[in-house]
Amino acid sequence: MTHFFGRRSDRRKYMISIAVLGYGTVGSGVVEVIEKNKDVIDKRAGEEIRVKYILDLRDFPGDPYADRVVHDVNIILQDPEVSIICETMGGNEPAFTYSMQALKAGKSVCTSNKELVANHGAELIRTAKENSCNYLFEASVGGGIPIIRPLNAALTAERIELISGILNGTTNYILTRMAEEGSDFETSLKEAQEKGYAERNPEADVEGYDACRKIAILASLMTGKTVRYEEIYTEGITKITHEDFLYAHKMNQFIKLLASVREVDGRYYAMVAPFLIGEKNPLHSVNDVFNAIFIRGNTLGDSMYYGRGAGKLPTASAVVSDVIDCAKHGRTHILCLWDEEKLSLCSIDGASRRFFVRAKKGCEKEAESLFGAIEKVDAGLEGEFGFVTPAVTEKEFAEKSAALSGFISRIRVEED
Repeated sequence: MTHFFGRRSDRRKYMISIAVLGYGTVGSGVVEVIEKNKDVIDKRAGEEIRVKYILDLRDFPGDPYADRVVHDVNIILQDPEVSIICETMGGNEPAFTYSMQALKAGKSVCTSNKELVANHGAELIRTAKENSCNYLFEASVGGGIPIIRPLNAALTAERIELISGILNGTTNYILTRMAEEGSDFETSLKEAQEKGYAERNPEADVEGYDACRKIAILASLMTGKTVRYEEIYTEGITKITHEDFLYAHKMNQFIKLLASVREVDGRYYAMVAPFLIGEKNPLHSVNDVFNAIFIRGNTLGDSMYYGRGAGKLPTASAVVSDVIDCAKHGRTHILCLWDEEKLSLCSIDGASRRFFVRAKKGCEKEAESLFGAIEKVDAGLEGEFGFVTPAVTEKEFAEKSAALSGFISRIRVEED
């Protein structure tokens, strides 16, 4: 017999039944992790955990778990033995409706669904609290990298001043290939697709939308209020060229797609964009499909979290870690400070930084007249030169670069 959640002394006799919604890459990975590490997982959960149901529209003849597949979510929602649900469907609907129904029935939900968390995280957390259960989402950011739990537990004594990270493995792989092989964007993207690192339609990755949703989740946990991803300035990597890497190499710099949120005098700035970073920045050595998240606290100082940011088993491992947390806490809600009150981000127009600029030869004096003391960079490219501006605001740079007749392109410079 299985059991919902009772007193700790009584629960030792029973196993915990869970359901997996969606039997795709991550959902099948959850089942695999639970079976592969069963002894360790059961010991750490304090109970035996078993997958009772798998919800999917498809049948899976020949699959070891084919007999557990159901097509009606109500079978799961109405079964009092199911106490934890793993939502690995992706997208907003029907994931949101199913998650809300589960929470209102007192069933905890663990998810890898960054889109759902970014859109409805605060509402789902509140619903879980109202029904004495939990909504956990470690796998929604950074795949298998533990980052949600540290922000919600280990770093709660900190005033977080900065979160900056490489949050998308696809774009990091592409930029790594461009840097190491000298290939252009299209060639590197094609290679990523052939290896399964990029989707057939890579827009969400290469335009920065995926990283944007992830930094919105981290920003919400950092501030305790809801940060809407639609308000975060987002720029992808599609305009990065082979020539940009020639200049980066000349400056001993690295090009990375960074997602960041920063607190300055009680105001918050967030953005996703390619940056030039130096060797002193610990993110410079994060290559290929790996992700890393850098956090600066006012008393701890700097810390970094590194690992595989995607993939079937790393992501599934993070989901199962939440299952164990739910099993250990039973009907006790785990406090998560993320309110539905919306946080207004400051415009990046007032953010100050240096910029690297490529411009046509012959406009050096014009560049100096506009920007002042510039640092020139010669990458040996015919008909153009590069330079780094002094620190200026985003608004000032936009105005001055528009006035530069030989302007070609620009990349922001992240200070070490």
